[in-house]
Formats: sequence, C-alpha cells, structure tokens
Amino acid sequence: MARVAVLGAGRMGAAMATRLAVEGHSVVIWNRTRSRAEAAAAQAQNVAVGDRPGDTVRGCDVVLSMLADGAATCEVLLSSEVLAAIGSDSLVADLGTSGPDAARRLARELSHHGIGFVDAPVSGSIPAVESGTLLIMAGGTPEDIGRASAVFGDLARKVVRVGEPGAGQIMKLAVNLVLHDLNAAMAEALQLAEGARIAREDAYTVLQESVVGAPYVQYKRAAFLDAQTPVAMSLALVEKDLGLVTEQARAVGRPAPVTEAVLHAVHQAVASGFGSRDMADLSRLDPPEQEHESN
Repeated sequence: MARVAVLGAGRMGAAMATRLAVEGHSVVIWNRTRSRAEAAAAQAQNVAVGDRPGDTVRGCDVVLSMLADGAATCEVLLSSEVLAAIGSDSLVADLGTSGPDAARRLARELSHHGIGFVDAPVSGSIPAVESGTLLIMAGGTPEDIGRASAVFGDLARKVVRVGEPGAGQIMKLAVNLVLHDLNAAMAEALQLAEGARIAREDAYTVLQESVVGAPYVQYKRAAFLDAQTPVAMSLALVEKDLGLVTEQARAVGRPAPVTEAVLHAVHQAVASGFGSRDMADLSRLDPPEQEHESN
C-alpha cells in the first residue's frame, strides 16, 4: 500500500481520500480551508490532515492534486516548499480539470526536479469515486502511469493512456464538451415539455427511457427533479470548463458553435446568481429572462 498525499478537499478530493484510506492506503489531505480537510479526514481511518502543502507531500509515494483550476494547481505544486519536499522517487498526478497548458507546464517543471508527472483527469462523480469506477484519461509516459497504478486501480475501473502530458486534459475537455452540451439539451427539453404542461417527472422518465438516456441522464435524475439535491458540480465550474473547451477548440481551428451557445447560456445563469447551484439548475433558469438577456 502507498502513502498518498491529496491536495484539495473539495467534494471529489475528499471522496478520493476516503476511498484510498478504505482501500488501505495511508492518506494525508490538505486544503486551503483547513476545516474542509478536517471534515474529509473524519470520514475514514488512515487519513491525516496536513498543515501546509509541503508537510503534506513529504515522504509520500504519490501526490494527487484535485484543485479548482490550472492556476491553483500550478501555484501549489510548483511552490518552492512543495518542490523541496517531494522526493525524486515520488510521482505527482493531477486529477482535476486544469487545462492542457497547465499540464504541460507541470510536466516540464517537475521533470527539471526529477519528479514524474501524470496528467490524469477523471470522468465520473462522487458515486464513481466511492465505488472505484472512475475513468482516468492519462497523459504521461507508460512508466509513470504504471507507477501510479496501485493508486489509480483503487479509484478507477479503467485507465486509458491517451498520450503525453496535456493529452489527458484535452481528452477531458472533449468529454466535458459532450457532458455540458447534454446538460443544456436536457434543460431545454424539460423546459419545452413543461411549457406544454407535461409534468417534469413524466418528461424526465421518457427522456431517461429513450435513446438519449445516457449514463449522465440516469444518475442526474434526482438533481433535475429536486432542486434541494446536494450540489455535485456548480454552474460556476461548468463555466470554467466550457471556457477551457471553447479556448481549445479555437486553438486547434475546430469551431464548436453548439458549445459556444451553451457557454453563453451558462454565462447568463451565473450572472443571474446561479453560479453556486448545481449544473442541473440550468433547467430552472427562467426562459423569458434567458431570452430577454440574449437580446
């Protein structure tokens, strides 16, 4: 079993720390807001709380980052205290959606210190973490990905190497393009049905049982039907992801007009005060207000 550092105690990072501890790994977790790390540590034995990032990574075999964005990830992992504390025999894996530029920078600068790096964003939500059934899109050398297998194997049902660092992030953006476009399509479909006085629950059941009933449609039923369902992914984070997606699409000369339209709708939702709400709440943004704001 490995000694694992987890940097970031958000919903996904906390769930990963718990999962790894339950599987027998020794885990140390850190978060800027210490109370969140303490709450995560209270969920399982074998989870300690680090005071600072450098203290957290010292002596660890694998360092996992699950931070909000690429800027925060680079700031923490490339800080002098972390670089001084990580051993050359340690491996760093970024499981967040940090963007390809951040992944390439991390790989380049960590390699200068003799530290291996895997760009390893994931597909799946909290239930997938808890059951160890995430999908990991890995960018890195086969050797470094192999070194992470003891930890990745307890988090994921499958690890797919898609190329060098940066490729994992690009593949995650491609997945998120479909995910967020589907979320927006579900929101529009429910509003269309409700506009004709079809009950939301009935409309959702039909969509769920139809050809569009993808895994996302299956597991987001509660969030679309009950506004009090705990937030899994906020619309503010959706906005961040879609910004990365559309930026990458423009960079490679492959316009994504549907996704650009979805990003516009999400911008409107965040501007209307929906930023902290779940992505399914895009279906609860008042359609007349949406139409008025786009004029």
